[in-house]
Amino acid sequence: MKNIIPLFLGLFLVVSCSKNDPSEVIEENQSSQKILSIDEINSFIETQLKQKGDLDWSKDASAHMLYSAVMHGGEVLTIGYGQKGESFIEGTQRSSRLNDIIEDIYSTVQSNEGVTRSNFQVFEDDKLNVLDVHITKLETIEELLAMDNIRYLEPNGYGFYLQEDVQQKSAGCSQSGQSINSADYSVIAPNARVPWNYNIHNIPQAWNYSTGAGITVGLIDSGVSANQNLLGNGFNDGASNGRSIQKIGTYIDSIWWWSNNIDGPNDKCGHGTQMASIIASPRNNDFMPMGVAYNCNLISYRGTSDVVLEDYHERKGVSNALKQLGNNGNVKIISMSIGYPWSIGNVKDAVKYAYGKGKMIIAAGGTSTTFTNWYGVIFPASMNETVAVTGLKDNGYNRCNICHDGSKIDFTIVMQRASNSNRNVPVLGFNNGDQSYVGGSSAATAATAGIAALVWARNPNMTRAQVLDKLKRAGEFYPNRNSKFGYGNIDALKAVQ
Repeated sequence: MKNIIPLFLGLFLVVSCSKNDPSEVIEENQSSQKILSIDEINSFIETQLKQKGDLDWSKDASAHMLYSAVMHGGEVLTIGYGQKGESFIEGTQRSSRLNDIIEDIYSTVQSNEGVTRSNFQVFEDDKLNVLDVHITKLETIEELLAMDNIRYLEPNGYGFYLQEDVQQKSAGCSQSGQSINSADYSVIAPNARVPWNYNIHNIPQAWNYSTGAGITVGLIDSGVSANQNLLGNGFNDGASNGRSIQKIGTYIDSIWWWSNNIDGPNDKCGHGTQMASIIASPRNNDFMPMGVAYNCNLISYRGTSDVVLEDYHERKGVSNALKQLGNNGNVKIISMSIGYPWSIGNVKDAVKYAYGKGKMIIAAGGTSTTFTNWYGVIFPASMNETVAVTGLKDNGYNRCNICHDGSKIDFTIVMQRASNSNRNVPVLGFNNGDQSYVGGSSAATAATAGIAALVWARNPNMTRAQVLDKLKRAGEFYPNRNSKFGYGNIDALKAVQ
């Protein structure tokens, strides 16, 4: 459980996973090396993000800085090992070369920490070339930085960036129902609500060709509410039939890094439920908002508690979800309306793993408030392996009030009324019978995942590259690419024809 409440995708707050109070950690280690303060570490992070747009702890941080962040973050160091670009094992087992590297790392840690392996090993990934170890000595990090075949070292439990600014904010979570303005939907048979922005992208017209049948979309988010029947037993209803929804949990809801109790698949935030609604809510006679691909299958992973990947277990939960979806041969598309301001090694490796399995990974470009809106496209949307999406107002190419843009963006979706920033996309609510509004690059990402499902259902034998090319050709700017908005708004009708 988190001990602070962060804001949307751009408000990049992380809570500490430390089992100790930071002051206690500092006191214990003063004889070895004075630990830098949280303010000093945050200042370093801010400088790196403003200068480079990303943060590579191994290259950008001194051993002293990295050590300090590790000590403030639960004393857990994440190690990516292997040759450059060697994110995961090929085949069913690691080569002897990789096993030798692991042993060298363990030997180095054991020698410097003066403890047995059972006392410092936290986690060894079964697919990714990633280890988590418990360390307390600056000398350990110094030796690891000097080793060959180390791709990165990261303080994966550090959680204090922008803490004071966003302490009282919510990280995209809402469980409250809202009244939906009658101008924000139309009604089609049998008695379903079509959100207002669908018509801008010709989604209802595309339904004459495809409804997403036979395609499975994987959603990594905060889960799906157990209280929303239309994303449960009522998933097959009305014109939505012959499909399935699965709910899986990989997130461990604990501030203690040693906990391994998966907290279940059910949404406790609300954000994941909203994203599931945009992708796949049924078309029936309940007078509720319907999804873009109302006949697709959905696999929901509760990999995180909210939209900001700010602690050790959220990062691990998302990484594990990506691996499982990558190994699922039925999944074509992965939707991720979640992120963080800089790259996270074990999540980055997992994205590459899923991408290597042929998945189309669609990610949110970022959503924040004014004091972090200077930041560009967030991770993992910033990766070449993902399709990055952001949201626009309905008055031309003006990004939504809290959306990010930039050269990494591939597509845009209109999701906000220019006349009223609170009127975004109508979706199913957290509880049965409720509805709500949702916006930002999150809503744009889920809508794009739905459109991709329409295209793939229409062309089931296409590869990921071919489906992506169809989306690009349906972009308003194609064959050109805008410097901030990529190929622009997608015409779903054109994409499926």
